[in-house]
Amino acid sequence: MNKNLNPLNWTKKQQIIGGAVAIVLIGGVTTGVVNHANHQAKERKIEALKNKKIKLCKVRDEKARNLEKTNEADSKKLLDIAEKTPTDKSIKLAEDSILKVKNAEVKKEFDNQVVGIKNRVKLENEAKTAVSNYQKDAMNQNKYKTAQQAISKLTSSYSKGLKDSLNEQLATSKKQSDDAIKAQQGKSASDSKAKTADTNKQQSGSTEATNGNSNNANVASNTQITANNDVASGSNSYGGGSQNNYSPGGSNTSQNNANSGSSNQGNSGKNNSNSNSNTNTNTNTNTNTGGNGSNTNNNGSSGGNNNNNQPQIRYVGWVSVDGVRRYSQTFNALGEAQSYVDATVNSAEVINLGFEHSIRYGVEPA
Repeated sequence: MNKNLNPLNWTKKQQIIGGAVAIVLIGGVTTGVVNHANHQAKERKIEALKNKKIKLCKVRDEKARNLEKTNEADSKKLLDIAEKTPTDKSIKLAEDSILKVKNAEVKKEFDNQVVGIKNRVKLENEAKTAVSNYQKDAMNQNKYKTAQQAISKLTSSYSKGLKDSLNEQLATSKKQSDDAIKAQQGKSASDSKAKTADTNKQQSGSTEATNGNSNNANVASNTQITANNDVASGSNSYGGGSQNNYSPGGSNTSQNNANSGSSNQGNSGKNNSNSNSNTNTNTNTNTNTGGNGSNTNNNGSSGGNNNNNQPQIRYVGWVSVDGVRRYSQTFNALGEAQSYVDATVNSAEVINLGFEHSIRYGVEPA
């Protein structure tokens, strides 16, 4: 070993220099060690901060996801309420909750659902109005068709209850309308028959009166004819000459009696004839023979006096509500009374009363 490398053999000056070098070397090593330790500590600190940040981000993201889920759940809940009870308030609450939803696809879906609710409410209101309009005018077939079409547009499952109810109301009103029309037609037919029977009765009475007057005239005429024939028969015992007799009975046109004879000598008349012609509805031929002559009586047609004076009949048209006559009016003619009843029964007021009350009507002699 080289003795110069042994520190024990160094001089004092060499020892001082060696010590200084050693100190420098030791300081450098120490500094290196310290710097390395500081660097490691800094890296650990950065790593810790990074991990903390990552953790905070995860927490924040989790909170955001939970909030989104909560907002979506709240919107769905409010939309369900709006679907079942689509009031202005429930729809507004659903719209406000949708504004908090961040997911674009979910938000679009919810917005479309709100539009669907509003359209459904519009169709439901239109159907309600159409049915109500028909109920007020149940004889109007155009309003019935409009109501049917409006109800058919209610295709949503949420509208099923309302749709069934409106169909039931429509069917009830239609049945009431059909029954009223049938009753009106039956009443019209019955009244027509009654009117025809009444007319026939009046005509029959008039014919009987006419025939009675004609028969009375015929009796009077025949009585007068008999008297004239007697006179003519008596006058046949004389010779020539003529006699004209006037009959005051009936409405005869003329009566002619002719007596003829060739001479009055010896009371023997040849070819004596007496003819009497009367215009009457009955034709009677009487032949009287006196002496050597003949008497012929011809009755024609005679018209009698017609007596059509009948008592004046008045008619009452009435409509009752629950057995109480609320509407009634008296007329001189059956047709006028029937027209009044028809107009009253078909009025909107009476039709509306018919939905909750018993309606009856008719026409009868006053």
